Formats: sequence, C-alpha cells, structure tokens
Amino acid sequence: MKKNLYPILLAALLTAVSTPADAKCPKAQLTVEQKAETGAYLADENAMTLYWFTKDSPGSSSCTGPCEEKWPVYYRDVFRIPKSMNGSDFGSILRNDGKKQLTFRGYPLYYWAGDKKAGDTGGQGVNNVWFVVNPDNFPPK
Repeated sequence: MKKNLYPILLAALLTAVSTPADAKCPKAQLTVEQKAETGAYLADENAMTLYWFTKDSPGSSSCTGPCEEKWPVYYRDVFRIPKSMNGSDFGSILRNDGKKQLTFRGYPLYYWAGDKKAGDTGGQGVNNVWFVVNPDNFPPK
C-alpha cells in the first residue's frame, strides 16, 4: 500500500529552513558584519547589507510599489545563520503582492537599491525610517 507523500513534500518545499553555519549546505549564508559608522549588521551571502523599515510591524510589510523599487525584498528558501544566532529568530511572510520575504524577529528584511557593492550601508538612516539590522539590539526599544 503506497502512502500519499504529496502533502509532506509540499510542506517541506514551502517551509523556510535555517541551518547552523557549520552544517554542510550549499545555500545562502547570512553573516554579521561590522562597521564603525553602523556597528554590527546583518548581511546576505554576498555581504550586501540588510535593512528594516520602522513603518513595518512584525509579520507585515508596509513597503509596496515605488517603495519596493528602492527597497527590494530579501528572501531565500534555505539559508545558513551564524553560530551566534538563533534559527527561531528567522521566519518569512507572504506579502500582499504574493512575494515571500524573510523576517528577523518578525520584521521584514530589505536591500537598499543604492548599495552597489559588499559592505555598502548607504541605506542607513534614510528618511530616518530605514536602518541596518543590528542583531545585538533588534528591534530597538
């Protein structure tokens, strides 16, 4: 008698997975970078800075349309995290436009279109509502 594995396989494909940095995984690696101007901040596998938007709330993105052109969403199905971080801090949301977006402690993560190379942090403080994600004190009180 064959079991229907479709629901199990579908659930596995739709679930974001985080693994410790020392696990053998050829996927994206989140890192924590450091700069004097910003302090510690999250970055993607290419050392591109990740940001958060103060107008967002946990589990919900307020950045749509023209905003999203300047602040593209960050999402990976599978990713590794630094050993110093907790996998339960990461999750994902399904945005109103149907795109998935990775979250950190509930808040959606973004890139800044103005950052052109690894280590750029040009989005820090834009309009006093966009900031790097410092995992040591996030979300700020």
